[in-house]
This record gives sequence, C-alpha cells and structure tokens, in this order.
Amino acid sequence: MTRLIDPPLKQLSALMAEMGELSIQSVVLAIDSYISDKNTVNQVHDISNEITKKYFQAADLTFDIFLRYQPVADDFRLIRSSIEISYGFTRFGRYAYDITLIRDTFGDISDCDKGWLIEAADKVKIMIKDAVMYFAELDIRKTLDMQRNEDFVDRLYKQRLPMLIDSKNTKCALAEALILRYLERIADHAMFMSDAINYIVTGKHKIASQFLTKDFDENIATA
Repeated sequence: MTRLIDPPLKQLSALMAEMGELSIQSVVLAIDSYISDKNTVNQVHDISNEITKKYFQAADLTFDIFLRYQPVADDFRLIRSSIEISYGFTRFGRYAYDITLIRDTFGDISDCDKGWLIEAADKVKIMIKDAVMYFAELDIRKTLDMQRNEDFVDRLYKQRLPMLIDSKNTKCALAEALILRYLERIADHAMFMSDAINYIVTGKHKIASQFLTKDFDENIATA
C-alpha cells in the first residue's frame, strides 16, 4: 500500500541520483582533464553549479517532508542522511572545480610527473562511483573496500608530500600538492557518505576507521 510520504521520498531519491551522476561526471572530467592537460574550467563550473542548485532543491524537499508528514524511524534516517549526502555531492563538485582552476592558474603542466596523481585519482574515481551506487542501492556490503581505498589515498598523500618539498620544479610540486589535497578531501567525503548510508540501513554509525586497521589490532594485542 502506498503511503502519503512515499511519492516525495521517491522524488528525493531521484534528485539524489541526479546529483550523484553529476558528481561523478564533474570529478572524472576534472581529474582526466588535468592529467591530459586540458582546460575544462567552464564545463566543470557549470556542472558544479547544477549540483548546488539540486542541493537546495533537496533541502527544500526534505524540509517539506518533515513539515507535511510524520516520518517513521526508517524514513527519518533516509531523510536526515540525504541532507548530509547531498552536501557531500556539492563538495565533490566544488573540489572538481578547484582542480580545474589549478590547471587554469598554473598554465602548461604537460612536463609534470603525474604518476602519483594517477594512482590516487584511480582510487578516488572508484570511491565516488561506489558511494553513489551504495546510496542508490542502500548496499553496505562493500564498506570495507571503501575504507581500504580511503586509507590508500591518505597514505599516498602523506607519503608524497615530503618528496615534493625537495622538488626542483616549484610549479609542478605546488600543483601536485594541491591536487593531492583535493583528492584526499574527496576521498574523505566519500567515506563520510558511506557512513551515512550505513546509518540509513542499520540505524548505527560505523566504528571509526582506525578500528579496521592492522595497526590498531596490533596495538590492542600488545596493550
């Protein structure tokens, strides 16, 4: 039996799906254009703005749902988490735009070594696509994969930054440091979204990431 709240919830889910697809599009376009040394500032800017518009639409819709209906626990978790996740989508769009601005500001970066960036970027692309899929399907079975990818990006970021300090090519070093930082932030937001999805499904937030690491297990064993 269809409830009165079901149509607006369906509308909210469709709006979130649109934001998710735009987020994937913006980040992949920004990363690929930087690596291939192409200017896509205007394209990514337009996509980012579209995500922001849909974010405000989602916010208005969730507020309307709270006012008009009395969500039960499962619905409440979905609505609350949708607000958090939709904000995460806006951050994806913003970071994507920031990435394109680096290429636009620094000019020709064709001679810069992008090997480390490609490694991190590949993981970030996977994380964003997974985050969107997890929300669409409310699937938390691969949450550990998300955590491992986030840990990989974080480790690579921390490992690479000291190397850039000693770089003789200031432009390339600065550009790479900024890109790596944006990728690291995108990965963090994807991980946060994964936790929000876990809350929708289980009503609980996941344990902190350090509880899933080998180092933590070893610390407990030797405590």
